[in-house]
Amino acid sequence: MGFKRIINALTYGPFVAAAAVWLLTMGVTDPASAIRLKELATFEGVRVNQITGYGLVVGLNGTGDKDQTGFTRQSLSNMLKRMDVTVAPTALKVKNVAAVMVTADLPAFVKPGTRIDVLVSSLGDATSLQGGTLLLTSLRGLDDQIYSIAQGPLSVGGFAITGQAATVQRNHPTVGRIVQGGTVEREVPIRWQGKETMTVKLNQPDFTTASRVAESINEVLPGAGARPMDAATVELSVPMNYRENLAVMVAELENVAVEPDSIGKVIINERTGSVVVGENVKLSTVAVAHGNLSIQIREGQNVSQPDPFSQGETVVTPETDVNVEEGADNLLLIERSTNINDVVKALNAIGVTPRDLITIFQLIQAAGALHGELEII
Repeated sequence: MGFKRIINALTYGPFVAAAAVWLLTMGVTDPASAIRLKELATFEGVRVNQITGYGLVVGLNGTGDKDQTGFTRQSLSNMLKRMDVTVAPTALKVKNVAAVMVTADLPAFVKPGTRIDVLVSSLGDATSLQGGTLLLTSLRGLDDQIYSIAQGPLSVGGFAITGQAATVQRNHPTVGRIVQGGTVEREVPIRWQGKETMTVKLNQPDFTTASRVAESINEVLPGAGARPMDAATVELSVPMNYRENLAVMVAELENVAVEPDSIGKVIINERTGSVVVGENVKLSTVAVAHGNLSIQIREGQNVSQPDPFSQGETVVTPETDVNVEEGADNLLLIERSTNINDVVKALNAIGVTPRDLITIFQLIQAAGALHGELEII
């Protein structure tokens, strides 16, 4: 089914005026819809590693941690001591200093000297990191080894202004980023060259997709003997001519075209009223009626004024006007649907908003007529 046909289906009926958004996932029923393997999976050993560290941000304009934040004062005292300045923690004022946690993602194969972005988050009770500068901070991995160091001025992208009776805040001023603020000092060890086997790991486990990935790899590398191990893993043998040059083989595999498969699924977000319908969702024949109940209540006051010099009193009586309207929709028969276009047309014919469809989908599933997974997030 083409994209134009889906757009036409969406514009049928009163759906267009609804506040919620319909998002329909496209099916992969023709070769033109095949996806590159690099968008569907990752290769063994090629992964991002998280690193973190504890540091201090200085130069704040009175928006740092309060004096009661003991670990900030202790950290500042320790830093000054390393610079041959001895000051007791209790004698320090830290309103221009904030204790922070610094985090970063270390990409695979990154070399020493490479610059990476770092994220700085307040650890104490600072109100804003705007205008601050991160002091030299070491970032460690789970093995407690230093993999990067970070330092530089923060870009917060928000602000907080506090007065005696009001506060104005935009975005989140206690989290900032330093673009290219980290310098890689150590490379993550990865055994890459000389591998005899390699594993491809699917981002979304699916047995059908795993089988198709193995078939596509075998077409490109006939001697690889790729085979699905489970729904998320495909294992292949590295041909002899690639064992000392795996980068070339992986580059070829990344561009292998695969048609992914997935379970028919309906995703519902009740907080926003959004509904996402997967391409493989099917409906059995079912009858649906949906009537909206609208209740309007108007409150007013009727003031009765006495005549002049009558010694009467002004009387105020409340007035309430209640109007109830209930939809009179007839029972609608939805025929068995075989594709997403039929599903959209059948649901549009009911004449309800996507927020009402949240209830309708739940009722259709309870009736056993929804062939797919209903997920509420």
